Amino acid sequence: MAIKLYNTLTQKKETFQPIEEGKVRMYVCGPTVYNYIHIGNARPAIVFDVVRRYLEYREYDVQYVSNFTDVDDKLIRAAKELGDDVPNVAERFIAAYHEDTGALGVKKADEHPRVTENMQEIIDFITALIEKNYAYESEGDVYFRTRQFEGYGKLSHQSIDELKLGSRIVVGEKKEDPLDFTLWKAAKEGEISWASPWGEGRPGWHIECSAMAKKYLGDTIDIHAGGKDLAFPHHENEVAQTEALTGHPFANYWLHNGYININNEKMSKSLGNFVLVHDLIKQHDPEAIRFFMLSVHYRNPINFDHELLASAKTGLDRIKDTVENLEHRLLNSADLAEDIQDWKEKIEDYRKRFVTEMDDDFNTANAISILFELSKEANLYLQGTNSSKEVLEQFLERFADFGSVLGITFKQEKALLDEDVDQLIEERNEARKQRNFSRADEIRDELKEQGILLEDTPQGVRWKRM
Repeated sequence: MAIKLYNTLTQKKETFQPIEEGKVRMYVCGPTVYNYIHIGNARPAIVFDVVRRYLEYREYDVQYVSNFTDVDDKLIRAAKELGDDVPNVAERFIAAYHEDTGALGVKKADEHPRVTENMQEIIDFITALIEKNYAYESEGDVYFRTRQFEGYGKLSHQSIDELKLGSRIVVGEKKEDPLDFTLWKAAKEGEISWASPWGEGRPGWHIECSAMAKKYLGDTIDIHAGGKDLAFPHHENEVAQTEALTGHPFANYWLHNGYININNEKMSKSLGNFVLVHDLIKQHDPEAIRFFMLSVHYRNPINFDHELLASAKTGLDRIKDTVENLEHRLLNSADLAEDIQDWKEKIEDYRKRFVTEMDDDFNTANAISILFELSKEANLYLQGTNSSKEVLEQFLERFADFGSVLGITFKQEKALLDEDVDQLIEERNEARKQRNFSRADEIRDELKEQGILLEDTPQGVRWKRM
């Protein structure tokens, strides 16, 4: 079976063929670290983490790079507002990014390059573009000659003429053409800056990703990914400047995730409807947030509200309960069932269907539907009196496999019972033995008030926190 993915460049699904057999070079645009990330930033972090996990599940060796923009206008403004310097602000919010995305189950990239750590590579990249006549210096700034690059607009599927209609040169601007974009900015007084052949300054936004992708992954990479809002101008400009320099395709496959709406309105600063992940994970189970994000295909828009998130939590908890019930039965199982092979074939069929859906442009929405079907099948199996250890283990293996791809453990969190609660459970067990059911019920109610739910099963008493 082959993986098919939707390539923004060609606007169609294509069979994935890596440059090097068994290896994938993947670059995902990371955040500008001037504040805590919002859920719009979290979506690409989660969905492309799943792409990476699935490629690894399919036994590819994935080299995954995601950058941090740790110097730009937003960081300079944030530093002034906070009364701090740019490096400290960047360091603070890089740490916050790892904390927040880590809570959401996102694995760290193999490399998290920063702009400030790759300044020489960026300067060398710009110098080479000037030498090839694709860029020019103007009063300390450096611009890319957009018209010089044949095929500009091919990623966003816009013509030069269409782009020109939306562009204009502002009085006092130093460009040759309104479509030219900035590679290097001359420093203003008091701003953080670096020495360059064109004077003190810092990079433009687009050049940094081109330079870092080239450094860490090579001239041509397999997959470049990011939010739909980055397709133009950021990714379009990356294509132009990189291919102008190398003469080779920059990326063979471009993946873009859809927007997030808040209560059916597009998330925007003007509407003030930004939701910070830092705050959200204090209010909701981070795994439920991730589960919610994956319940819609990554290319489709997703509507966020707290009710939908609560519904996702309920669905996730149902699956976690199934896994917990399987584990509990496994402790007390005996190989008494006679239809083991039939069940094993059923469970294997779920794996094949899961793979089929994920092979189809990483369709996590359909994959989660199969996960719910597997949970329903497992619950049906658990209704039987007899159970096979082998079948139970295979059910659990499937949940673990699917969870490894989706980045969800399907494990219920349990706090340790303190000694008082332990004693109450033991006292209740003894009361039941003595047929003192009124006392047993009192203890059950007392524990329930403490948020502990007891369940009497043929294999013994189980408990979980509510």
